[in-house]
Amino acid sequence: MSTVRIGIVAPGSRIDDALAARVTRLTADRYGGLAELRFHPQCFLAWGHFAGDDDARADGFLDFANDPDIDAVWIARGGYGACRIVSRVLDRLAPEAMGKTYLGYSDAGSLLASLYGRGATGVAHGPMAADVLREGGETALRRALAWLVARDPSALEPSITNTTLTAAFNLTILSNLIGTPYEPDLAHHVIMLEDVSEHLYRIDRALWHVTNNPGVRKCAGIRLGRVSDILPNDPEFGQTPEEIARHWCAESGIPFLGPADIGHDIDNKVVPFGVVL
Repeated sequence: MSTVRIGIVAPGSRIDDALAARVTRLTADRYGGLAELRFHPQCFLAWGHFAGDDDARADGFLDFANDPDIDAVWIARGGYGACRIVSRVLDRLAPEAMGKTYLGYSDAGSLLASLYGRGATGVAHGPMAADVLREGGETALRRALAWLVARDPSALEPSITNTTLTAAFNLTILSNLIGTPYEPDLAHHVIMLEDVSEHLYRIDRALWHVTNNPGVRKCAGIRLGRVSDILPNDPEFGQTPEEIARHWCAESGIPFLGPADIGHDIDNKVVPFGVVL
């Protein structure tokens, strides 16, 4: 098996040297000469909230996406900022970018969905490098590397088959993406959704928006991942996240297909966009 060269970029918030060193060490311990990590210098820049200004983040992403020597592009962490570089990235993608593996989730969903919409074949929702900082986070890191290095099917969300179109999103990101030029075609896809640190009324509003979208209504169904760290509501909202999802799926005629094993946690499984290749 040849060495897989993985380029790490930060389209949102920055990381530090200590995180990079820890991820590098764990990768070497797990995969030895089978994986080579390259952290783009852009990951360590600071420009207010962001890992460098919009041009720096877009240029860093494109450096690795367009580099024929890079096999996979791994998102370092979430935060916020990926949506700000989508327009700077899409029209500058080289043919070499379209067949690579891309892995990330949360804030990165706007960029990943846009890549998928442009025809990239290796996009997936799954753990990021910074997930190693969570308690027990080495589990998530091993899962990500298993997918990036070996396409290990054990990394996949368990409902996935090789004949089912899938896509996964942070719910808030998908709700914001809908109606923009970067909304991908989700017809016939099983859409998996998760969210974190939102009020239940915001979850309700986002699901109202998502399930009323004509494109989403062509999907094969919705699965709901974990909605965690729910913010307090006064008065109590009165419905659980699953009850909210079931309500809006029933209202829109979209099949509710049950749970998905994804979320902002160490158990977050990999969900490819499209079919498993």
